[in-house]
Amino acid sequence: MTRMVHCKKLNQELPGLPQPPYPGALGQKIFENISLQAWQQWLSQQTMLINEYRLSMVDPKAQSFLREEMEKFLFGEGSQMPEGYVPPKE
Repeated sequence: MTRMVHCKKLNQELPGLPQPPYPGALGQKIFENISLQAWQQWLSQQTMLINEYRLSMVDPKAQSFLREEMEKFLFGEGSQMPEGYVPPKE
């Protein structure tokens, strides 16, 4: 049976993640409060940020930046969009 959570990002009762997606207390908080759907939205946002800012994931500053953006996206006011960003046309 699918585990349901009340998603803080989408404010709905939705299927949860199968396991914590991030280490430590933050990963547990995400697991308990964020739906699979919201997490997938974050993964798309994260990919866009990595590509637009040309982040290297071995750089501790880039890792810190993404962690902050993840927390803002999932629990706060939302992640920033790069200046001049135009979403791709589908």
